[in-house]
Amino acid sequence: MIEYQNIFTQVQVQGAPEWGMDDSGKAKAERGTWARFSTLVGWIGNAQLGPVYLGWTGLLSILTGILALNIIGINMLAQVGWSIPEFLRQGFWLALEPPSPEYGLTIPPLYDGGWYIIASFFLLVSVMTWLLRSYLLAAEHKMGKHVFWAFASAVWLFLVLGLFRPILMGSWSEAVPYGIFPHLDWTTAFSIRYGNLYYNPFHCLSIVFLYGSVLLFAMHGATILAVTRYGGDRELEQIVDRGTASERAALFWRWTMGFNATMEGIHRWAWWFAVLTPITGGIGILLTGTVVDNWFIWAQEHHFAPMYDGSYGYDAYGSYEAFIGQEN
Repeated sequence: MIEYQNIFTQVQVQGAPEWGMDDSGKAKAERGTWARFSTLVGWIGNAQLGPVYLGWTGLLSILTGILALNIIGINMLAQVGWSIPEFLRQGFWLALEPPSPEYGLTIPPLYDGGWYIIASFFLLVSVMTWLLRSYLLAAEHKMGKHVFWAFASAVWLFLVLGLFRPILMGSWSEAVPYGIFPHLDWTTAFSIRYGNLYYNPFHCLSIVFLYGSVLLFAMHGATILAVTRYGGDRELEQIVDRGTASERAALFWRWTMGFNATMEGIHRWAWWFAVLTPITGGIGILLTGTVVDNWFIWAQEHHFAPMYDGSYGYDAYGSYEAFIGQEN
């Protein structure tokens, strides 16, 4: 047997495009006639590109998403005097900021957050119609709704940051700015303002599930790739009629961990870990400022963080200023 596989490559089979389950010609008519193969894409996944079926939800999502991105981009371009070179040079630092606090939940002028509200509206429509699209396509194909709920978990965090929490706080100024570095700066300022987000137990859970899902997906991906020479990539067949690929994979993990997940169970493990990452993170963000004003003090009161006595440069509330005052 010729060993053709390694950690980087796979054999690519290219032929007539696959149009889907419907072979009566209807699928081709609905999804368009564009389909081709890409060797580059084939290195990381299936080599076939197309056909694509959008439907009204997909079309509306793309149009409103493009509109939102254009509003954000044009506002950033205006900030650098409509200079394309400066836009490219400063792009990582440019931002479309939310309205000032004095406007509360009202619609502000365009120059002070109004464009932010308009862009956010179109972005919300884009995300929600794409979420609806994932549900409708799953229903049409008589699939489970697992993709829909997985995407909905990410949408939950998106809604908490840009809609639910600002409404509960009574001001659109609590929303996250649009921009690469500015949104990272917002995250840092948010954590400092509320006493270090690392002491938020739901943030802790979110990190656990984040790292856990990374580990699980890496373990599963590595296992299946390691037994593809025995047909392990045809997982459905291995579930129904377990063969040497599954036996070898199961034996590896039994000898490594003492137990092994099933061909179906590993996907449930990975799905739950990944979905719980934004769910728990969103809960933590939603509670910040609405229920808990300082997570460090909260952690101290619940014996989650140490009580400093000043010997390390901090007082009982972690205040470095109090220590400086004592030194002076």
